[in-house]
Amino acid sequence: MINFDFKSINIKRVIVLIFSLYFLYIITSFIVINITKNTPKCTCCKQKTQLTFWTLQLYSQENYFKKLIQKFEFENPDIKINWVDVPYQEGEKKVLAAILTDNPPDLVNLTYDFSMTLADKKVLHEIPEVCFQNYVNEIKNSLNYKGKYYSIPFYATSAITILNSDLYNKSQLNKRIKTYDDIFKYAKQVKEKTGKYIIFPTLTENDTTLKLLNKYGISYYNLTNEKSYYIFSEFNRLYNNDLIPKESITQGHQEALEQYLSGQTMMIVLGANFLNIIRENAPQVYEKSVIYPQLTGDNGKYDFSLMDLVIPVKSKHKTQAIRFAMFLTNEKNQYDLAQKTSILPVNNEALQKFIKTLNTEKTKENKAKIISAMQLNNLNVTKYIGNNKKCIIDTINIYVQKILLEKNRFQIKNLLQIVENKVKSCKK
Repeated sequence: MINFDFKSINIKRVIVLIFSLYFLYIITSFIVINITKNTPKCTCCKQKTQLTFWTLQLYSQENYFKKLIQKFEFENPDIKINWVDVPYQEGEKKVLAAILTDNPPDLVNLTYDFSMTLADKKVLHEIPEVCFQNYVNEIKNSLNYKGKYYSIPFYATSAITILNSDLYNKSQLNKRIKTYDDIFKYAKQVKEKTGKYIIFPTLTENDTTLKLLNKYGISYYNLTNEKSYYIFSEFNRLYNNDLIPKESITQGHQEALEQYLSGQTMMIVLGANFLNIIRENAPQVYEKSVIYPQLTGDNGKYDFSLMDLVIPVKSKHKTQAIRFAMFLTNEKNQYDLAQKTSILPVNNEALQKFIKTLNTEKTKENKAKIISAMQLNNLNVTKYIGNNKKCIIDTINIYVQKILLEKNRFQIKNLLQIVENKVKSCKK
């Protein structure tokens, strides 16, 4: 044990030492304060990248996006997200005008067709293929444009078949209707047994006919083959023998839905979200409704709709925009968005988790979503037509009407030759 001899300590020296140290501390602090005062502040450290993000009519999910943006900003303190939601009808016009400026939005939510059109015009930034590792493979393939990628998948939808089981049983059918060939084969039997129509085909609405032809491997520029003649002549037969509603020649999905709600048709092909409308407006029809996969052609594949994310080539923050796009479409955020809406995740892990979760509760709505989600693994991927797509669709739809009204079935081949020539002449 060590013993101190306190009597030997010089008190005066200790006091002098303490005051000397204190005086040194005061001087040092004064110097540091003056250096800090005279040093310019680092303004660059506090400036954030202002990233502008546009969506198409997603404001109903305001809470979801605000929380998502807040989380991203917390994890990326160097980035500030400015979110703008654009009405769907104004989307293309506003985006096109903004992209042509020197200060466009940095990340934009668009339809598949319009994003491909912009890629064709060379106004979009190329996305590295390494960014596509976690997406559903066939959806990724649909975005391949001339061997490159100019958009990132955001979310998808895929229609299902809703069938009135009461009318089906009364029809005394011995098989389920899976394809359009089945429609052609059993339309007469349904009408004879029930007095109702098998389906209301919306052939002249948007690109319905184009998608139907694609399910049979028929291209819009080759409409004079035997398979094409078979499909059009069969629809002509159904129309002229009152086996599909006369309104099919001009009306779209709203009229088709009305006829299904009123029990006038046995089946309808619509998005899974329409089940809620059927339940609210025709509860008796809803109770009789059963859910099946979408009608196919002879290739057995399903069509889908896709929304994606693009980065304008003039964006000043491309790297940050890709980072945010990857965040929006990661497994967790895709799964959460699908849980809150009627859309399907395009992130592969999120899609599998979504299906697994839905399987835990057996409801019609969940079954519809499961079928719709599973269809994303067997897609009918069609190549981008080009910015002449509107001309092609309008031309085909006009001649679909002429073909349905044609009384002489032998004239259908001539009409198909005419429409093929007109489609080929659509301005490139």
